[in-house]
Amino acid sequence: MKKKWLEWACRLQSIAQAGLTFGENGYDLDRYQQIRNLAVEIMHEYTEVSNEKIRDLFASETGYQTPKVDIRASVFRDGRILLVREKIDGAWSLPGGWADVNSSAAESAVRECSEEAGASVTPRRIIAVQLANRHSNTLYPYTIYKIFVECELISSNFVENTETMEAGFFSPDSLPPLSTERNTRDQIEMCFEAKKHKVFETIFD
Repeated sequence: MKKKWLEWACRLQSIAQAGLTFGENGYDLDRYQQIRNLAVEIMHEYTEVSNEKIRDLFASETGYQTPKVDIRASVFRDGRILLVREKIDGAWSLPGGWADVNSSAAESAVRECSEEAGASVTPRRIIAVQLANRHSNTLYPYTIYKIFVECELISSNFVENTETMEAGFFSPDSLPPLSTERNTRDQIEMCFEAKKHKVFETIFD
C-alpha cells in the first residue's frame, strides 16, 4: 500500500510541475503549487526522506517531469566484483551515482569508478536499465532509472575521497553488507551472471 501511495504522490508532483511550467492563470498556478506541496508531504511521510531533500532532488525543477538517472559500474578482477564502501552509511555498493549533464552513460561510469574507487576502466556494454522502485525495498520519492554498465578494469589504486572510505573486490558468496538504497544483492548477482556470457541481452524493465 505504501508503494501505491508513493506512486500517486509522484503522479501528483508530475501534474503539478507541468501545470507550474505551462499554466498562465495566477489562480491555477497557486493551486498547482499547493498540489506540489501536498505531494512532497506525502513522499516525506512514506519514505522518511526529509522535505528539504525531496524538494532539492524532486520538487524544485521546472519543465516537464522526467526520471533521474543513476549509473552503476560493474567491474571485475579475477572473478570478483569491485565494490566501494559508502561514507554515508558504511555499507558497500557498486561505484556509481547520478549521471551528469552533458555526459554519456559510459562517461559517467568512467568518472564514478575514478572518483569513488580510484579505478581506471573502459566501458564495454549495458547490462540493464531498471526502474528503481521495482527492484528495491527502498521507496524512492522520485522516479529513477538505474543503468548498470559493465566495464573492463585497466588499473586500480584507491584514494579516500569525500564519498567512499575504501574499495575492494568480492566474490558472490562473500559480499559485504550492501548499501541497498544504491544496489541490491539481486542486482549484483545480475552483474555476475552477465559477466559469464560473451553475449548478454540487456535487461530493461
